[in-house]
Amino acid sequence: MMNVFEIRTGQDKLKKMALAAMFAALAVLLSGFSFPVGPSRCFPFQHAMNVMCGVILGPWWAVGSAFVSSVIRNMLGTGTILAFPGSMFGALAVGLAADMLPSGRRLFAAAAEPLATSLIGAWVSSLIMASAGKGAMFSMLSVAFLASSAPGAVIGFLAIFSLSLAARRNKARTADGER
Repeated sequence: MMNVFEIRTGQDKLKKMALAAMFAALAVLLSGFSFPVGPSRCFPFQHAMNVMCGVILGPWWAVGSAFVSSVIRNMLGTGTILAFPGSMFGALAVGLAADMLPSGRRLFAAAAEPLATSLIGAWVSSLIMASAGKGAMFSMLSVAFLASSAPGAVIGFLAIFSLSLAARRNKARTADGER
């Protein structure tokens, strides 16, 4: 049985696509757990899915998953136009950071999510909302996105950490059974 961390390096695009779709679906299913802050809706579970998808699948699958969940959330009315920059930049940053880190340390890429979301995502969102003063809008969105992405990154980190522990235990059990 292949564990989820081996999917990242594998060539099976169908498995990657299915897993990315699952992360998008989970983000949509959990979109009821959001809270409004200014013009945005803070949605920590989207950021948790970004962390998990970025670490497990890499940057481009994570961005695709964040895009799909943002489209569906907008169609369902559980997201705003700010869901796109608020999720996609964090997903990209986690995936790129995970690419740069050694495989045993990839889960620490979760720290890139709130940084990219609260800085780049908030900046792009302030450009979208340009009618209301850019400086003030960036400050407000930066705080709102940080309030959403920081707990989401922690949730994603804990989920990835739990999955890695389970994978190690399974590997140890399998090794013991093979002896």
